[in-house]
Amino acid sequence: MKIGLIKEGKIPADKRVSFTPDQLAALAEKYAGQLSFFVESSQVRCFTDLEYQEAGIEVVYDISFCDLLMGIKEVPIEQLIENKTYLFFSHTIKKQSHNRKLLQAILEKNISLIDYELLKDQQGNRTVAFGRWAGIVGAYNGLWTYGQKSGLFDLKRAFECFDREEIKRELRKVQLPPIKIVVTGTGRVAKGVKEVLDEVGIRSVQQKDFLVQYFDEPVYTVLSGSDYNRRKTDGGFDKEEFYNSPDKYESHFLKYTEVSDILIAAAYWDHRAPKLFQLEDLRSEDFSLSVIADITCDINGSVPTTLRVSTIADPVFDIDRDTFTELPAFGKQTSISVMAIDNLPTELPRDASDEFGSQLTTHFIPELLQEKSSVLEKATITKDGDLTIEFIYLKDYVDERENFEKDDEEY
Repeated sequence: MKIGLIKEGKIPADKRVSFTPDQLAALAEKYAGQLSFFVESSQVRCFTDLEYQEAGIEVVYDISFCDLLMGIKEVPIEQLIENKTYLFFSHTIKKQSHNRKLLQAILEKNISLIDYELLKDQQGNRTVAFGRWAGIVGAYNGLWTYGQKSGLFDLKRAFECFDREEIKRELRKVQLPPIKIVVTGTGRVAKGVKEVLDEVGIRSVQQKDFLVQYFDEPVYTVLSGSDYNRRKTDGGFDKEEFYNSPDKYESHFLKYTEVSDILIAAAYWDHRAPKLFQLEDLRSEDFSLSVIADITCDINGSVPTTLRVSTIADPVFDIDRDTFTELPAFGKQTSISVMAIDNLPTELPRDASDEFGSQLTTHFIPELLQEKSSVLEKATITKDGDLTIEFIYLKDYVDERENFEKDDEEY
């Protein structure tokens, strides 16, 4: 089997890659005679063509001879090669409207599409993801935003740092007053956030203490869904019911907005679930949030101030508390500054790619070598010009009989 790493075509181009040069060299040696690897030449990839060549991997300008084509972000329709197998984050399984035409084209071109997001173990847990790096960069950017707004410290932008070690060195510059930071989520992303906050020396405290106590140092607390969602009928919480029927619940997150200075949103959100707060809540004198780092980056999602996605080049916009309209970043001291970059891991692409490639080496490559893999079958959205059984529910979406606006990243 010939495996090709494609050049990212989506604009702006993502710098991440599925495997590092060293990882491909190791795989080529281990699976000699079974798998061969090729890299499509790219000027933007975080690892240069020369680095791959020095590792003994052939760099080509035409990748169409490969059997499996691996990328990161969605492949532009005009760059899809018919009758091939692709593996990338397609952002189609939740019927994201902006990628409907992509899935239509994939079917028309008889492409087999495997999605990273669907690679799972026997317990249903995802085996490959960039979540930790989204959390690391998202937390760093949240602190950078606070530093810019307060003028208390000045960090390099994350993308200007060569690697994770340089991020650690930059974090030594952070000097915070006794503020409170609230973090939503307990998964990979939130663990990445916690990693950064702990490095800075910010103390983690229990939710109850966070709400009622004064601290003479900066502190943070981490919330799970049960900490800020309650059943509408009796105020209770049942995890299974919440996941299956989140519309039966309401948010009671406002008590955290009354005592917090920074919100780092790192929890997956179902479009049926309640929002953390409403825009109207911003007008309250009790609403204390000054900076919001929305790693989830759902437009019109759990964080209503995320009116749009921001970019690495232009990472922050402000929201006026009275009119709810967008202002330039740090335009008013009283406005809320929002960081909502939707491709955070690409700010530390070498580290993120290295960890991602390790996950693929462990969990994906062995499945690829099996004569029949249930893991790959369940992760395959299209095959032989049609939707697979697992994803037949996308038929109305493909046929344009439904209109969905939900958007999710690959974290």
